[in-house]
Amino acid sequence: MPNVTMYCTAVCPYCTMAEKLLNKKGVTEINKIRIDLDPGKQAEMIERTGRRTVPQIYIDDFHVGGFDDLSALDVDGKLDPLLAQ
Repeated sequence: MPNVTMYCTAVCPYCTMAEKLLNKKGVTEINKIRIDLDPGKQAEMIERTGRRTVPQIYIDDFHVGGFDDLSALDVDGKLDPLLAQ
């Protein structure tokens, strides 16, 4: 199973949906980086992704993007191969 990292906040419905989709795909461990608890992590996320919204999801070093991007990968059949690494 690859390393999955998600920048998130406590009250983000898209973060919850992303986590549920990943769990459904067999991902049991997600490295959650809570940008609402550590403002420095928000700056890190913006610098790393170029985006300001959460969630921002990485599978290993591949930047998936947000929930819509994750869901689109799943619909296109491209998420399972990424998670099978």
